[in-house]
Parts: sequence; C-alpha cells; structure tokens
Amino acid sequence: MAELLDESTSLESTTVGVFRTAATVKGGRRFSFSSLVVAGNRQGQVGLGYGKANQVPPAIEKAQKEAKKSLVRVYLQEGTIPHETNGRFGASKVRLMPASPGTGVVAGAAVRAVLEMAGVTDCLSKCYGSTNKQNVVKATMDALKQLRSKEEIAELRGVEIGETEVDERLARSGGSVWAKSKPKDNDASDDA
Repeated sequence: MAELLDESTSLESTTVGVFRTAATVKGGRRFSFSSLVVAGNRQGQVGLGYGKANQVPPAIEKAQKEAKKSLVRVYLQEGTIPHETNGRFGASKVRLMPASPGTGVVAGAAVRAVLEMAGVTDCLSKCYGSTNKQNVVKATMDALKQLRSKEEIAELRGVEIGETEVDERLARSGGSVWAKSKPKDNDASDDA
C-alpha cells in the first residue's frame, strides 16, 4: 500500500484514510473527498498531509504533497524509540513505549502507519480518548516530536552524563539493552 513519492530521497507514502462528505444542494447531494497520508523515508523522517478534492485521486495527491512539505526529523535508537513519550491532539492521547528487538510495532492502523514511515521497527503503543484517525495520527506525530537523546537532555540541563545502569548492562550483554544483569557478588567477609 506504500507508494514511492520521490526517487531522489526515497520517500514513501501510505494512505491512512479517505473520507467522504456530502453537501445537500438543490439537485441532490454533492460529494467531496478528503485524504490523510503519511510520508517518510523509514530512516527517521516522517510527515503528515491532509488534502481535499471532488475526486479521490486528486485528494490523495494533494495530501502527499503536503506530507512531503511537512517532514520532521525523529530521533530513533536501534529501531525503537529512546524513551516513553505521550502525545496529544484534541481528545486523542497516544502513549509510545520502547520495546525489545523482535517485538515489532504493536499498534493500531493509524499509529502503525506513522511509526513504520518513521522507521520504527519495535514499539508498543496505547491510545486513550478519541480514536478518530486524524487526531490519533496527529497525536502520534506530537509524541514523536518530543523524543530526545540522552546527550540533548544533558545539554539542556547543563549536566554531564555518567555511566548509567542501562549502559553497564549493555556493555556486559554485548549489545542487547534488555539482557538481564547478573547479581553483584556479595562479600562473604562481611558476615563473619
């Protein structure tokens, strides 16, 4: 379902939804269509577009152009997000949580479209409140915009980053953050 938008930057797009509205006029009903499209390069860039027209194909084209213009950079860490984050738009709230490698994207269709176009391969999500597709997609974009690296946070706070428990666990396990840490050796001489 994903279409290639631009060969030079390898942008892809996926249509989240096509919506039909009707205006009642003297001769009957006049239909118009709107389209919600998510575009991305699956490497940390993702954008959202919304287009309206009297036919479906022009509505999708307009949405793709808008999505291409509104690309934002998203900070990812080894296929997942670096920390838990919450996004909100209108009455929709979305919580995104990092997941261990191999979990996949556990999300509904609207959230999944945004995460996959951004390049997230492992993530857990939960939607609260309204599940309207437009608002859920915008809330997911809000959540992704809030992602920061450890270095950025340290710079904002004006502190130095020391070795954290996760870094130590990562070094011991040979690469997997989620490997269980070994218990520390208790000194037997303390008991005597």
